[in-house]
Amino acid sequence: MLLAIRPWAAYICHMSYAKELQYAVELARGAAKIIRSKYKHVERLTKTHATTTNEAVTEADRASQKFIIEGLKRQYPNDGTVGEESDTGQSITFECPDPSGRVWVIDPIDGTNNFIAGLDHFAVCIGLLDRGQPVMGVVYDVMRDEMYAAAQGEGAWLNNQRLHAASTPMNKASLLMLTANLATHNGRCPGWAARWIGQTDWKVRMLGSAALEAVHVASGVAHAAITINGKLWDVAAAAALVLEAGGVLVNLAGQPIFPFDLRNYAGAKVPFIAAAPQAAEQILADVRNNP
Repeated sequence: MLLAIRPWAAYICHMSYAKELQYAVELARGAAKIIRSKYKHVERLTKTHATTTNEAVTEADRASQKFIIEGLKRQYPNDGTVGEESDTGQSITFECPDPSGRVWVIDPIDGTNNFIAGLDHFAVCIGLLDRGQPVMGVVYDVMRDEMYAAAQGEGAWLNNQRLHAASTPMNKASLLMLTANLATHNGRCPGWAARWIGQTDWKVRMLGSAALEAVHVASGVAHAAITINGKLWDVAAAAALVLEAGGVLVNLAGQPIFPFDLRNYAGAKVPFIAAAPQAAEQILADVRNNP
């Protein structure tokens, strides 16, 4: 499968993960063709394995993931795979002969509810963890044909544009991304989220896709993005972009998420904050002071 090489691909041809990145880009574009063919023509299903009730899935999610995993197994048969979906719908995909080795993490459609409703904010996410570290990531904004891609040591890119996280602290023009599901495990909205939504200085936005929200931090569009109820597949690919763009990626206590211990991962939540370096402490201080 050979697709047109983006301009940034020539720049990264010497990268240690160059072949993996180019192949992931091709897989994301191939999966997107499947997704577009089913856009506005899908039935909303629910997952039987979900940790929250009534969690949405579609046949497009499963077809997209099947396409990606089959492609990865052909090219990298010894690597592990973790995916949000499975063929039966009764579990996630977790095939990791060596959880501490190379493991691909896939979200076939990040923003499934948007996809179902006909709202065109959703993405294909393919990340690669090596020894638990996010060494490569692709987040493809399907309907805008925008390919966010990064590999360790070679920067983050949007098509042919090099990305950099914002270099300033939070200010009155700052965008702050929040995922729509802000409820904690006990069903309450945390105080920091209520404070941010209620104030008018920082500009709160919700796109309905944790990965797209995070890559806007990598691009410098947003100063921060916070996700409470995401899973590993929501953050793995975007993490490579945020870190390569010079951003910060931590949990809500300010501790690094990576290296991630994949042993026996079964879909536990992975809350995270992606932030510009000078904004991270401001965000974490608000989280600490407004529980």
